Amino acid sequence: MKAAEKDRVRRAKAAERRDLAERREAARQAKAYEAKVRKAEVTDERDRKAHEKAVKAAHAVAQQSEVERMNSEVDAVFDDLEGLLAATIDVDDHIDLDTLRKPFDATPFDMPDLEIPLVAPKRPKVPSEPTYVEPAKPKGFFGKRRKLEEARAMARQTHETRKAEWASGVLALEEKYAIELAAYEQAEAERVDTLAAEKDRFRRELDDYNQSIDQFITNLSYGDAEAVQEYISLVVENSTYPDHFEVTHEFSFAPETAELRMSVTVPTPDSFPAVKGYKYVKTSDEIREVPLSQTEIKKRYASVLHQVAIRSLHEVFEADRRGLIRTISLEVGTKAQHPATGRLDFLPFVGVSAERDSFMEFDLSGLVPLATLKHLGAAISKDPVALVAVDVKGVRKS
Repeated sequence: MKAAEKDRVRRAKAAERRDLAERREAARQAKAYEAKVRKAEVTDERDRKAHEKAVKAAHAVAQQSEVERMNSEVDAVFDDLEGLLAATIDVDDHIDLDTLRKPFDATPFDMPDLEIPLVAPKRPKVPSEPTYVEPAKPKGFFGKRRKLEEARAMARQTHETRKAEWASGVLALEEKYAIELAAYEQAEAERVDTLAAEKDRFRRELDDYNQSIDQFITNLSYGDAEAVQEYISLVVENSTYPDHFEVTHEFSFAPETAELRMSVTVPTPDSFPAVKGYKYVKTSDEIREVPLSQTEIKKRYASVLHQVAIRSLHEVFEADRRGLIRTISLEVGTKAQHPATGRLDFLPFVGVSAERDSFMEFDLSGLVPLATLKHLGAAISKDPVALVAVDVKGVRKS
């Protein structure tokens, strides 16, 4: 039955996500269609009237689609809040501390840029050596030999000048390349040395970290108070609540009594969702809120408190497979101005104490949180929305 309930919750959540995505896409398409209709060209009076009618119809459809999208999001929020306890049923809250170790070969190096070799400079492409070009033979009948010799002398001089310029250019390229190559070789050698040093540093840090994990595991096996505190901090960090419902935990462990005292803070009643849904009023072209009744707000907020209380007990007891924590004394409330003093204070709305062995026999998939709290002798606020706190002094502690 428990496995079937887990599967049902998973399928329901998946269907909810699909429905919300479909509603968002339908609203987007409706708005896009409305924009397209508005941009349509109108050529005559008959078309103008038809166009106005089409615009109104498209706008109404877009507004209704937007309402459906908004209502789907409201429903999703309330589904999250109504399923706070169910969300932990198919989650194993135990943390395998061995998985916290970081093997050197499997842990990404924290300076990966050092592992990339530098790019060596490319040897420059040397231009071809200039070749001597024999001048053309002069034309005419007189002085051809003299003119040819003069042309040859000028060509040789030009060739020698170009050859000297070429040799100077080649030398400059070679010198520049030699400087770049030397700089590269020095930088690459420095990179290799730095990489080796940083790898050694990285390995030492991993060794220190893994030794601390080993010590943590050893201390926890002995029931060391600090180790238990650290382990529970990991457990509550893994406890994922909806983004719109922030939950914080404070706790202390007393090794002499094996009792964990925990305080869980939830959002204030005035930040709790108060809108039941939305509706589109076509006559005024308005999307209006449909508020929750005060009775419904009280009912839903109380339900959240009861679920958080049972969930907190379950997550800690389930995570503690060693049975180091025998009893949990729990308070669930909010931080708000105290009605009597006006000072910001923690106001407990649920106070309960539970013993491990008896609590672990409960079936979370079949219990009613309020009934379970009453069974445990919890102190429960009659009106948390009005910030009526409970006296937790009467809640049993070891």
